[in-house]
Amino acid sequence: MITVSNLAIQFGKKPLFSDVNLKFIPGNCYGVIGANGAGKSTFLRMISGDLEPTRGSVIVGQTERLSVLKQNHNEFDAFPVLDTVLMGHRELWSIMKEKDALYAKSDFTDEDGIKAAKLEDEFAGMDGWNAESDAAMLLSGLGIKEDLHNQLMKDLDGKVKVRVLLAQALFGNPDNLLLDEPTNDLDLETVMWLENYLGNSQNTVIVVSHDRHFLDNVCTDIVDIDYGKIRAFSGNYSFWYESSQLALRQQVTSNKKAEEKKKELQEFIRRFSANVSKSKQTTSRKKMLEKINIDEIQPSNRRYPGIIFQPERQTGDRVLRVEGLTYEQDGEVFFKDASFTIEKGEKVVFLGKDNRVTTAFFKIIMGELIPASGVFEWGVTIKKAYLPLDNSVYFTKSEKLVDWLAKYSDDTSEAFLRGYLGKMLFSGDDLQKDVQVLSGGEKMRCMIARMMLEHPNMVILDHPTNHLDMESIQSFNNNMKTYQEEVMVASHDHEFIETVCSRVIDLTPVGVIDKYMDFEDYLGDPNIKEIRTKRYNR
Repeated sequence: MITVSNLAIQFGKKPLFSDVNLKFIPGNCYGVIGANGAGKSTFLRMISGDLEPTRGSVIVGQTERLSVLKQNHNEFDAFPVLDTVLMGHRELWSIMKEKDALYAKSDFTDEDGIKAAKLEDEFAGMDGWNAESDAAMLLSGLGIKEDLHNQLMKDLDGKVKVRVLLAQALFGNPDNLLLDEPTNDLDLETVMWLENYLGNSQNTVIVVSHDRHFLDNVCTDIVDIDYGKIRAFSGNYSFWYESSQLALRQQVTSNKKAEEKKKELQEFIRRFSANVSKSKQTTSRKKMLEKINIDEIQPSNRRYPGIIFQPERQTGDRVLRVEGLTYEQDGEVFFKDASFTIEKGEKVVFLGKDNRVTTAFFKIIMGELIPASGVFEWGVTIKKAYLPLDNSVYFTKSEKLVDWLAKYSDDTSEAFLRGYLGKMLFSGDDLQKDVQVLSGGEKMRCMIARMMLEHPNMVILDHPTNHLDMESIQSFNNNMKTYQEEVMVASHDHEFIETVCSRVIDLTPVGVIDKYMDFEDYLGDPNIKEIRTKRYNR
């Protein structure tokens, strides 16, 4: 258990948050949310002891072990992969090293023998004899093959390093686990493995993540950092979001009687509980419903950008035809003989073995890359808007934000541009910012604004949630669900895909796997898993 009492931190004159009093209890998983810059990572660093608070205290239960997902990916470069994981249990690792040093002595004494016997008892008590096999199982669960287990960390790809560090944090079943963005750089299958692992944990887990599907599947409680205050609410992310929006609507319609509002909230909880009971969530996570209290539900102060795509015209029956499309790079086949048609009203998620595959495909159909073979043809009624994975080419020139947007707008009046940027949460001094100094999230909001001004009837999105905060992701997702025209998307955001798309096209080195089905069902279908394994492991 972790107890936080009267916690506050201040940088300069302005406090980031203050008067934080919370208890984190075993068997629960707490999802920490808040706008970018609210202090989510800072809060985790204070709990881990990495950062001293201005005042207050953090107390971890006596004899309890706390483990943290390391953010310095080069910290263990000098060590083999398996040793790096074992080092996650510092006490066990220390005993292992001390034992090895004793047994390596050429002048091993009786005193050394007594000390070694004591260390062996401690080692056995920590289940040390199974440590290496447990570490290897974690690595395998996270998709790291056995032939990498003895390699040095410095020789690994950056994305593989992230998985090793995650295995290190999980190793030894720590009493308290702190995870800051644990799904970054994980593929969807590995995220599902982690969801199942954490969903069945009986320890205390505190996690920061922008992945709403992940938060829904693992969290029993949400810890919201909002306007300098930190409050905990029972339920997962979706319950927090939907209930806070309902409470906000109730606040606006103040003419409703208190009893009517209470009944409305009770009905919302009943409906939400029924949906969760039917879901694939683990039993332990469904228990969150038992703790939900009407009095906890409060309106949120969050601001959501106004992302609304309004097409100028509907598409005709012919949208996109792709025939025999193949692309290779440096002798590596990204995809081969891709053939399919996109029909009116379809929303399709594209998969590949990595981001390079889907990015190459989108660039080809946008005319930015030439395929090795094959053809594609757009329907004559199609007006496309494309959100590329790398948007740096749009921000090479030093210019004010308002001037940048004017290049993409038919109406260049200052009043219109200010209003449009205001919808995307830019106001005041923001409008005079140089676009070259914008953050990744701000540039993404600019790109989305540019796309909306095109009034497209076909939206092509290459990882649309990258760099965005939760509010922007939620707003973008909500609009794509109701958008009446065609969507083509590649993304690691499970929730975005699940709620928007009804067709999956998997671009493999030997043709496509094309299924009209729910994304989660696609990932879980054993027959499709077998087909994917054969096609990707040729």
